[in-house]
Amino acid sequence: MDMRQGLPVSPGIAIGEVFLLEAEGVRIPEHFIAPEHALAEAERLGKALDEAAQELRKLAEQVRAKSGSKIGEIFVAHAGMLEDESFRKELVERVTQKYYTAEFAVARTMRHWRKVFQEDAFLAARVADLDDLERRLLRSLLGQKREELSTLQREVIVVAHDLSPSQIATVDTGHVKAFATDAGGPTSHTAIIASAMGLPAVVGLGTITNDVSGGDLLIVDGSQGLVIIEPDAETLERYQARRNESMETGRVLLRKFKDLPTETRDGRHVGLFANIESPKDISRALEYGAEGIGLYRTEFLFLGRKTPPTERDHLEAYVEAVRQLGDRPIIIRTLDLGADKFALDTPVVKEGNPFLGMRSLRYCLSHPDLLVVQLRAILKASALGNVKVMFPLVSSLEELQRAKRVLAEIQEDFSRNGLQYDPDMEVGAMIEVPSAAVCADSLARHCDFFSVGTNDLIQYSLAVDRANEHVAHLYRPEHPAVLRLIKMASDAARRASIPVGLCGEMASVLTYTALLVGLGINSLSVAPPQVLPEIKKAIRSLKF
Repeated sequence: MDMRQGLPVSPGIAIGEVFLLEAEGVRIPEHFIAPEHALAEAERLGKALDEAAQELRKLAEQVRAKSGSKIGEIFVAHAGMLEDESFRKELVERVTQKYYTAEFAVARTMRHWRKVFQEDAFLAARVADLDDLERRLLRSLLGQKREELSTLQREVIVVAHDLSPSQIATVDTGHVKAFATDAGGPTSHTAIIASAMGLPAVVGLGTITNDVSGGDLLIVDGSQGLVIIEPDAETLERYQARRNESMETGRVLLRKFKDLPTETRDGRHVGLFANIESPKDISRALEYGAEGIGLYRTEFLFLGRKTPPTERDHLEAYVEAVRQLGDRPIIIRTLDLGADKFALDTPVVKEGNPFLGMRSLRYCLSHPDLLVVQLRAILKASALGNVKVMFPLVSSLEELQRAKRVLAEIQEDFSRNGLQYDPDMEVGAMIEVPSAAVCADSLARHCDFFSVGTNDLIQYSLAVDRANEHVAHLYRPEHPAVLRLIKMASDAARRASIPVGLCGEMASVLTYTALLVGLGINSLSVAPPQVLPEIKKAIRSLKF
């Protein structure tokens, strides 16, 4: 049994097999064989070793011809390791004496040698060579049995160095039970998507991808930020009991509070909404008592595609969302592309610091074709339900006015052509950079509502990269500067008689509920939806 401490980013407990994304989508389907099959399995392993060594020697010749002998020698060394008698003996003995499958023998042996290499300053630089050999052997052994994130056949825990938005877009939510990553912070993409899915997640684990093999049994404690590798029987039993108890507590809270109004003891209503990435998340949100959708992250329509979504693609998603919600409200955020979120065919200008560059609203204003397509779909959907739109990362009044002019031109075109839309559709701005909070009085005169996006607001206020595990301890929602900026936005909204919501991860943390209500926040939009009953219980215990 081995324990690893990371950063807790999505609560809950999950127990399951490792799906090691760093090994190119490898999950070892079987761990053991019957003793009578050991010789045949050892032969299969030997064949894979021979084939891989031959491939490497061929590759070495090709590389020598193109790039010189020095680089070619790298692949010769790799082949030499696969042909080394003692190395092969260690692998074969795991099959013939411990009755491991060939795949499991490779994973366990490479895991052992990775640890040996990491303990030596000179050898540590060669760990990547072992990783390459492991991937090559597993590809050969697994063949067509390899799985992708989108085509999983069994329930797994995804372990990766980090997860990009495009990888997240392919996740099979029916089979992924938790995430554990080397990198990442409290509001990294892994954290956000795990919360939205209601899946336990721990990030910032450092070397978890080197510490596990595909198929290992893992416990992920997303509340404590703990990952347990190959737990012993006592630990496994304890965590199974904790998981069952937590699920029962959640069911009791849901039954008791789901249908009660979300208001303080002195009658102040606080809206409780959910954050979603796609319409398929809505049913779970409603199941836990969400009053509507406070943030629809529409860039997930865009990610994982070779071409941008068409107006019809957008419209179909929004109409499906409206159909499920009935007359409940949905706030659709325009595309938050740029920085680290790009589709495959989006033209990308290399920037020294993309988080301070062409991202979000400023990116859409410089690519108006993307914005127009989306706003047309949103306007068409507004004729069918309670649809609102908000612009992200507004940093000045000028930006907001430019975005609203684009919307007004589309509305005029709809009116001329007799297209149906809601002429009173509410338009809001996200307060997620310090300049927007400081200038909130000016923005409020041109908005129907505010939504405070604390993930970016904290990042930009404290100069802390929210996805960087090395400075994650400096990412503090309760920092006085952050609280003052939230209060600025809240006070400006109150003076302008418009509502102000909060849709960042801070909204989902029970510790901050009373504080946010006290700061005058009118609604909270949370992920995962499982926390809704607990937050409602807290609000109903307060006096404003």
